[in-house]
Amino acid sequence: MTTAMKQFVVETFPSDLGWMAIITEGEYLVRLTFGHRNPKDAMAHLAAERVRVTGDGGWNADATAKLQAFARGDAVDLTDIPLDLGDVTDFQRRVFEACRRIPHGETMTYGELASRAGTPRGARAVGNAMARNNLPLVIPCHRVVPAGQGIGEYSAGEGRRTKLRLLEAEASSMAGSR
Repeated sequence: MTTAMKQFVVETFPSDLGWMAIITEGEYLVRLTFGHRNPKDAMAHLAAERVRVTGDGGWNADATAKLQAFARGDAVDLTDIPLDLGDVTDFQRRVFEACRRIPHGETMTYGELASRAGTPRGARAVGNAMARNNLPLVIPCHRVVPAGQGIGEYSAGEGRRTKLRLLEAEASSMAGSR
């Protein structure tokens, strides 16, 4: 079944990273956006992507609470949240699955992630896949960095500023757990 045929549910909720909006289909998380000033802005971001929404609220309270805890900077495991990746290529699916396994508080280069996804020379393709990640935080693309200096690009929230904030929060939570 293609994504366009599915019945989606949307939910918005506040977090320390701004308002989040999620789109779900059954038990699966399909889309996540965050960093918005209010629920209306979060919904508008989803509408801008022409996602058809047929309801609202009441998805998975445990997963929603985990996302809010993660946004506070808590070391929360999001790998048990079931995802619907939609129409992605086999390569993108491998990249997203490998990215999901990057531990909290750690980073990996695009090249390292390409190797883990089975395509050792695919660093640029990994970057393209990360740019198409519809599930930031749950597929923690903020943990993927260039091999050289800097933290690289980030399309969610306030871009690089949000990526840096996430990386610093994870490093801080790891230092506090030692």
